[in-house]
Amino acid sequence: MLFWKKETQLDRIKYKLEKAMRKDTAFLVFGASSHKYKVDEKLTAKELTDWQAKNQVTLPEPYAQFLTKVGNGGAGPYYGIYSIEKATSYTDSALTTKCVLHPRMTKEEWNHLTKPLINDEDISDLEYDAARDRVMGGMLCIGTQGCEYDMYLVLEGENRGKIVYTSDFYPDRPFFFVYEDNFLDWYERWLDEIILDYDIGWFGSRMPGDENALIQVYQNAPNEEIKTKALEGMFKFKKTSQLTIDFLKSVAEQRQNDRTTAIQLICKTSVDAGRDFLLELLHSERNEDFLQALNIVNWHGKSVDLAEFIQVILRSLDRVHDPETLRHVGYVLESSGAITLQNFAPFLCHNDPNIQTAAIYATRNCTNKSESWETIEQMLMGGDKEVVKNTIIYWGIIPHEKLLPYYKAEWPEYKNNNNFREKFMGCLKELNLPDDYFDKE
Repeated sequence: MLFWKKETQLDRIKYKLEKAMRKDTAFLVFGASSHKYKVDEKLTAKELTDWQAKNQVTLPEPYAQFLTKVGNGGAGPYYGIYSIEKATSYTDSALTTKCVLHPRMTKEEWNHLTKPLINDEDISDLEYDAARDRVMGGMLCIGTQGCEYDMYLVLEGENRGKIVYTSDFYPDRPFFFVYEDNFLDWYERWLDEIILDYDIGWFGSRMPGDENALIQVYQNAPNEEIKTKALEGMFKFKKTSQLTIDFLKSVAEQRQNDRTTAIQLICKTSVDAGRDFLLELLHSERNEDFLQALNIVNWHGKSVDLAEFIQVILRSLDRVHDPETLRHVGYVLESSGAITLQNFAPFLCHNDPNIQTAAIYATRNCTNKSESWETIEQMLMGGDKEVVKNTIIYWGIIPHEKLLPYYKAEWPEYKNNNNFREKFMGCLKELNLPDDYFDKE
């Protein structure tokens, strides 16, 4: 009789590491090029015991198993898992203090806890360190996501063993606890999502589960928060089935709260499938709907025919009254070559410098600007220094004699900068004017 060894989670992880490496041979997954799916030499039992004795900490069992049975750091989410030695050196706070963070922390709790770190400009270094230890205490830094974002392991208390994503301290932004209860479950999910070819750019921050599981969670959710998280969890799918698209269409038609999220998810897979919804948003009287449609077209419309959307957007330019919406109009129209100085003239000559700046950037690639010198003169007549600066940065110096007085006024500020000086000289050369033209009284 043959007795097969029972597969353990550690066995699965070792197998899936190899499978993930075969799946991502080009190391396209974020951070993979740094660890290449290789783990470091395992920690010995004695080394683990010595570390725990020295630091007076007993590591959560799943994490300790990883260190001693899989590897002492190496391959893992984002830029990988630190070795225990590196984790210790990267952890500034006291390991043995109480962990006060929890997954259900309200913004009010967080703001009260972090107030000395955010609002107290006169706090001493010692007081700052003590306040930081209160927030970060009882956790071990096990890796980084890059920039200001790190990954911590809770070492004690009710949430012992859970992973926390941290960042700098900001009001109303409590640190995020991942969905899994322990290190190994979180780590295995990372491997599963690579093997399944999910979009894991923000791995761990979205609800786990495949399409059917998330649909079930949404339909049975006890509150709006769970519904929202279930829908947002679907952003990790690069493609979705027709069944899921039909579900999302029903959400878009019946659920106002989740309408724009559902439309975005439909369009992520197929802009054509969401075309009617997008046109509704573009025609909506609510600016937030219009802006959301612009975002969706910009994110997901790169490879489809946008002519129908472009026509609607061009007809709607007179409803754009804020810089953010104008910026997104520019993003969408630029790729289709639909921006001209003529149709953006109302924004270029607007009395709000922020709208002018957004319009200047949007029209930076328009050709034959000198033919629209009257619009440009009207814009420069306002005299706002930032607006003039942005025209020079994004447009260069437009060669037209009617515009020379405005450039001459700016010449002293730019003549000692070689890059800008060349732009001014190029303008003079094109107009057959002497190099010292701007220096003459």
